[in-house]
Amino acid sequence: MEAVPAWVPAVGFTFLPHAGGYLGSKITKREIPVWYESLQKPSWCPPNWVFAPVWGTLYTSMGYGSYLVWKELGGFNEKSVVPLGLYAGQLALNWAWTPVFFGAHKMGWGLVTILLTTGMATGTTASWYNINKTAAYLMVPYLAWLTMASALNYRFWKDNRNKK
Repeated sequence: MEAVPAWVPAVGFTFLPHAGGYLGSKITKREIPVWYESLQKPSWCPPNWVFAPVWGTLYTSMGYGSYLVWKELGGFNEKSVVPLGLYAGQLALNWAWTPVFFGAHKMGWGLVTILLTTGMATGTTASWYNINKTAAYLMVPYLAWLTMASALNYRFWKDNRNKK
């Protein structure tokens, strides 16, 4: 039996986050033209075209960071349970946000979801720092974006509460 080439885990970990992003984009594309466009938005809301490249970059960055942590800790084992478990949890919450916010039009629950995501992503970053600083630094732009996205979600919820 042949060993897996070294590049396979790197590619797999790097592109895994994109799977949920791709599935979420199906919901988003359906909801943007009618529902999302009808929402009141703050003046600082990024234009729609910004979201796909930003999320693509952030997913790649966090995915590669998860690979660095996995590699540093010697794969899936007792030492990797917490740092990779936190990562998996925040990624699942990240993927859940789109069906909640865009699919179900639940802006308040979307806010709860994104705040939980931000908390778990912060915990992930902190747990990675002593394992692989580069991996932790790769999470910083994601944390910054989550902060802005949380504030944006709050404004959507606050300004559109009575919208059906």
